[in-house]
Amino acid sequence: MHNINCRFCGTGLHHVFCDLGMSPLANSYIKKDQLNAMERFFPLCVYVCEKCYLVQLPAHENPEEIFSDYAYFSSFSDAWVQHAKDYVAMMMARFAFNTDSLVIEIASNDGYLLQHFKARGVPILGVEPAANVAKVAEEKGIPSIVKFFGVETAKSLVAEGKQADLLLGNNVLAHVPDINDFVAGMKIALKPGGVITMEFPHLLKLMEQNQFDTIYHEHYSYISFVAVERVFAHHGITLFDVDEIWTHGGSLRIYGRHAQDATKPVSDKVVELRQRELDQGFEVIDHYLNYNEKVNKVKRDLLGFLISAKEQGKRVVGYGAPAKGNTLLNYCGVRTDFVEYTVDRSPYKQNLYLPGVHIPIESPEKIEHTKPDYVLILPWNLRDEIVKQMAVVRTWGGKFVVPIPALEIID
Repeated sequence: MHNINCRFCGTGLHHVFCDLGMSPLANSYIKKDQLNAMERFFPLCVYVCEKCYLVQLPAHENPEEIFSDYAYFSSFSDAWVQHAKDYVAMMMARFAFNTDSLVIEIASNDGYLLQHFKARGVPILGVEPAANVAKVAEEKGIPSIVKFFGVETAKSLVAEGKQADLLLGNNVLAHVPDINDFVAGMKIALKPGGVITMEFPHLLKLMEQNQFDTIYHEHYSYISFVAVERVFAHHGITLFDVDEIWTHGGSLRIYGRHAQDATKPVSDKVVELRQRELDQGFEVIDHYLNYNEKVNKVKRDLLGFLISAKEQGKRVVGYGAPAKGNTLLNYCGVRTDFVEYTVDRSPYKQNLYLPGVHIPIESPEKIEHTKPDYVLILPWNLRDEIVKQMAVVRTWGGKFVVPIPALEIID
């Protein structure tokens, strides 16, 4: 507890938002020959700052350890690739980017999004810290530099004559331990009349829908609109618009511009969302302090279901090997005695084991061969896509189980 300070304003952190005990790094999948080796576990205890209300996880591991060789490839979710395509069409229509524009994506992953700008003839550049993922993008013809983004990277881009008309980052703002360096870098890398968009899971939805499994060591910040507006304003960026979107169980897409750029007025949506959060108590410390009990209930309900299924001789397997699943299973202490195996479409994860709980990851075909009674959907944010993809489960009377926001069995 001592000497933990807010990563934005430096205030000492004393208020616990959510304590999930000890957990391994959520994307540190285990190879077979590592099963008997020691694993590192870190505290998964989230605090809220009483001054700026940024909800945050202290950095127990440096980003280089987590992101330099990364197991998450965006292109394996059809819904996510479609979301990226829709975003590009919407941005082109609204801001009229063309062959003279430059679109820079921070944490550009495997080119899942920039490929759609490229197809429209717009110049692009990806900034991606994971060399293995950037290589896949390069093979698709997406120019990528392998670097972490911040003031230093932004200055080197400007020195090369590269400033963005559109600077975007999806699911990266929550992943940066030094949020001040990151946002200050965006200010530098943005052209005077340029636009920033950032997408990240919305803290309001995390609390409303009990999405505590999106808490893991890669996510250093859990962000409300009032907190993010304060961070960006501090660095001379005004948020002029916001969209509430479906991804990751409910995210925000914020639109930023230089504070002095008067050509983009602040929309009613910004005013409305800010007020809604204030009305719900997002700038009152007590609002954050009752959350842990909701989390404990999910644990009790999931374990109750698994114990009862096992006592009836039923077989339970998992679908997906997302980071959020690793938080949930480690927090609940669920191992192969409850969930025999899980499956994932990504070949990068198959034949590995989930960190901490050591549940094996197979390919989706295994479900058809073993015909389990229940399939526990770990990426619950893709539940509809998965239930549709795995409709075959119903042919032998199998059922789907969704653990969050509350335990639900889908016939």
